[in-house]
Amino acid sequence: MPDETRTLSHAQEAPAPTTQDAPARPGVWTVRFLIVGIVLAALNLRPAITSLGALNEEVRDGLRMSGGVAGVLTSVPALCFAIFGITAPRLARRYGAGAVVCAGMVAIAAGLAVRPFAGGTAGFLAASALALMGIAVSNVLMPVIVKRYFPDRVGTMTGLYSMALAMGTSLAAAATVPMTEALGGSWQTGLMVWSALAAVAVLPWIPLARDRDRAAPAGPVAAAAPEGAAPRITRSRTAWALAVFFGLQATGAYITMGWMPQIFRDAGVSASTAGVLLAVTMVMGVPLAFVIPRLATRMRNQGPIVLVLGLCGLTGYAGLYFAPAGGAWAWALLLGVSNCAFPLALTMIGMRARTGAGVVRLSAFAQSVGYLLSIPGPLLVGVLYGATGGWGVPLLLMAGLMLPQIVVGSLAGRDRTIEDEC
Repeated sequence: MPDETRTLSHAQEAPAPTTQDAPARPGVWTVRFLIVGIVLAALNLRPAITSLGALNEEVRDGLRMSGGVAGVLTSVPALCFAIFGITAPRLARRYGAGAVVCAGMVAIAAGLAVRPFAGGTAGFLAASALALMGIAVSNVLMPVIVKRYFPDRVGTMTGLYSMALAMGTSLAAAATVPMTEALGGSWQTGLMVWSALAAVAVLPWIPLARDRDRAAPAGPVAAAAPEGAAPRITRSRTAWALAVFFGLQATGAYITMGWMPQIFRDAGVSASTAGVLLAVTMVMGVPLAFVIPRLATRMRNQGPIVLVLGLCGLTGYAGLYFAPAGGAWAWALLLGVSNCAFPLALTMIGMRARTGAGVVRLSAFAQSVGYLLSIPGPLLVGVLYGATGGWGVPLLLMAGLMLPQIVVGSLAGRDRTIEDEC
């Protein structure tokens, strides 16, 4: 399996299941349904977020949201990922991973269909949380399903999954505003249209949902939270550095998805162009998700990569501060490169533990703590934007967060393992 794809899935690897745990080889039609289902599910894991970012101004005006409330809205994804993602392994053990992913797609479709017409900010937030709950559990279980059903093609399927996720992210960012205009200009219709894609994604998971024995995850999920794992992990400085690094890069990603189109629009860029700029930022993750992990695995210390990504982020935020419209395309590209700290974080998780069980425990710890840490960032940006009436102070905050990200990322990139420290 190629290095560049192996590292993307490394964070989910665990010791190979025993013969008793291993599922029977699925039939041809099951494999076809799985491939289609995985691609469609991945396409639906980000449009709920980036479509809202493209219509942020219309939604705020339509629901009469303050900047602080809008900031809460951009923090909801990280909160839901931290809370509901933890429940995914338990739900999968009880109902089967296929059934849970199927239910997740239903939740996404229902949430996206209801939220534009929920009748107020509270209803909008509740419906958004429903969609994000579906995203959270699917996000956790998809790598487990790939590992279980395609053990000899983990890299290929993970690459396909990653590319579909990036495509869905960028497609929603670029197409939401044009589709809204083509459908009459109502932001409610522009947001609701993405529920149709999620509804289509339900279909291939229906037959898989019935196959409970095949869908139930074995080794990786069972090892996700063993007794006594947390105390050992919390004694590792590398584990904490990775968790903080994951949290800071997630903070930057959700601030970008939630607020970057608005920054460009306030600078005089048209709504459709602002959506395309966000799409450019998101689509950078497609090629770099393969390049960065491969480069990282060839280095004993990943600190230099962390530094380069951080400098790209600092330059992008500086550009948004001084000339947001004049160099919009350059800033979008630089921030897209900076946001590729996510595949780097997954790669380092795989490299900072010796055993498969250690990788899974470290991944669960780093991602859970990281998503919790990322919650205040988008909220604070919204509060500062509402209080100051401009983007100067929020951009200074965004740039300032890149500095500790570089520091903790460099610490996490050192050549050591959590087993050594624990």
